[in-house]
Amino acid sequence: MPLSPSILSVLSEDLLVRVYGFLDPPCRKKWRLVSKEFHRVDSLSRTSIRILRVEFLPALLSNYPNLSSLDLSVCPKLDDDVVLRLASHGAVSIKSLNLSRATALRARGLETLARLCRGLERVDVSHCWGFGDREAAALSVAAGLREVRMDKCLSLSDVGLARIVLGCSNLSKISLKWCMEISDLGIDLLCKKCKDLRSLDVSYLKITNDSIRSIALLPKLEVLEMVNCPLVDDDGLQYLENGCPSLQEIDVTRCERVSLSGVVSIVRGHPDLQHLKAISLSFLHNIKALKHLKTLWIDGARVSDSSLLTLSSSCRSLTDIGVSKCVGVTDIGVVGLARNCINLKTLNLACCGFVTDAAISAVAQSCRNLETLKLESCHMITEKGLQSLGCYSKDLQELDLTDCYGVNDRGLEYISKCSNLLRLKLGLCTNISDKGMFHIGSKCSKLLELDLYRCGGFGDDGLAAISRGCKSLNRLIISYCGELTDAGVEQTRQLEHLSHLELRGLKNITGAGLAAVACGCKKLDYLDLKKCENIDDSGFWALAYFARNLRQINLCYCSVSDTALCMLMSNLSRVQDVDLVNLNRVTVEGSEFALRACCNRLKKLKLFAPLRFLLSSELLEMLHARGCRIRWD
Repeated sequence: MPLSPSILSVLSEDLLVRVYGFLDPPCRKKWRLVSKEFHRVDSLSRTSIRILRVEFLPALLSNYPNLSSLDLSVCPKLDDDVVLRLASHGAVSIKSLNLSRATALRARGLETLARLCRGLERVDVSHCWGFGDREAAALSVAAGLREVRMDKCLSLSDVGLARIVLGCSNLSKISLKWCMEISDLGIDLLCKKCKDLRSLDVSYLKITNDSIRSIALLPKLEVLEMVNCPLVDDDGLQYLENGCPSLQEIDVTRCERVSLSGVVSIVRGHPDLQHLKAISLSFLHNIKALKHLKTLWIDGARVSDSSLLTLSSSCRSLTDIGVSKCVGVTDIGVVGLARNCINLKTLNLACCGFVTDAAISAVAQSCRNLETLKLESCHMITEKGLQSLGCYSKDLQELDLTDCYGVNDRGLEYISKCSNLLRLKLGLCTNISDKGMFHIGSKCSKLLELDLYRCGGFGDDGLAAISRGCKSLNRLIISYCGELTDAGVEQTRQLEHLSHLELRGLKNITGAGLAAVACGCKKLDYLDLKKCENIDDSGFWALAYFARNLRQINLCYCSVSDTALCMLMSNLSRVQDVDLVNLNRVTVEGSEFALRACCNRLKKLKLFAPLRFLLSSELLEMLHARGCRIRWD
């Protein structure tokens, strides 16, 4: 019932704005429907927006005058022509612009956007595989840029980087991950011209020690990510020992030429380092100086109980530690870690096969602020360890028990006492049944993500319990859960917030089950139906009619027909990523028509390899021109 004018008259705009600030996004959507006054407060208070249909952008920019952040990464039809039409509506005061995966956008459109958005400070063009030197030059007209993310812009070279560096000398953060054409020359110019850099990501680049020498001269650099830089060695890291005086965080994992000597150089030169990610724990005789260390990842290292004890007694400020796949981790080391580092919030023990219930109990009892615990493939964990988690870890939000075959229904009963759980992974836990699902469904109402991959012991009743009790779920994985039928899958229609659903390999579901999902889960944007062989066209027709928000779909090995596929690709106006391998009922002509119906919005496409020589060259050229990447399987 709308609020009466008499009530609204005593609520000042300032008070309404303060109330609005406490609301989460779903509540804000309902808020603006209450009254014109509430809608006005929403319009004035909103500072960020994510656009799904670019044709609505002019009206939205007019309705929300205080927007500072604009996300266009999921617009399927964003190209130069669209941007040029937008320019006629005048400039906007946007500071942050997300163009990730906007593969059809080229230099002309980027320059127009850069000039259109007055005061632009942050831009993300990652995964735009067509982003090259011309596009970088176009972007450089935004002289006020402070943050640029260009991950996996494979066509970007030193020339393009130079244009951005010379045009945007105030950069404080830049990410060049997977930009394989960037060399020492580009990094050297970046470091000479952008002295205010605070964060730099050069992961996966083929840079050498010369680049590290240039980076070491950056006086304000705080974060350095250099994962898997194969040409950097210990000599390069020694430049950092006396350089980068402000360094707080560094990641040198998977740098195959970096050894103990290089890591020691970093530790010795930066006693105030807070976050260290490396692959060696042999530097422990130097780590005592790192009193302020909060994050340490040493995944895959060879450790001992004594080394973990030394670590925990020296670095008591640790809140995040990862020792996954570390050979030598046992209960003794983990118990010592828990007792010394009582402020731990994140602990990753994945694939530490010698860890037992005793260690988990010690962690639960000592680390009462624990929020994330990863125990994948810890086969010795049983209901006893989970009982301690249920008793003491009341703040636990994420728990990964993938491939822990000691987990059973009683264990899930204990876990369900962690009522603040948001993410729970139980994939490959074959000893859980409907009874265990009842426990989770009845007590974990805040759950957002649930992974039940290949959990073959539960069926329709268990899934119904989850659907009734976990209404906030937005991600559900039930692939290869062979006992599920239409009766269970139909219950997921109660999950109104579900956006990611994986049904791969469910051979007992038919068109009726898929139709129920499509009708109820209107927010679905990812759907995996691979090897769902018994779904007939009735299910795909329902999907085409109701699932209008789908952006990614996997139909490999499905029994879809030419007509149904064409209807799907035509009606799903937001679809951008499609897998269409081994569709036995679809002809070459059917594939051609279906792809023509959606070619102007596709960004990624997976097709059966022989179709490369059967589809028309005109269609393939059209897809390529629109920025679509095709993978032939």
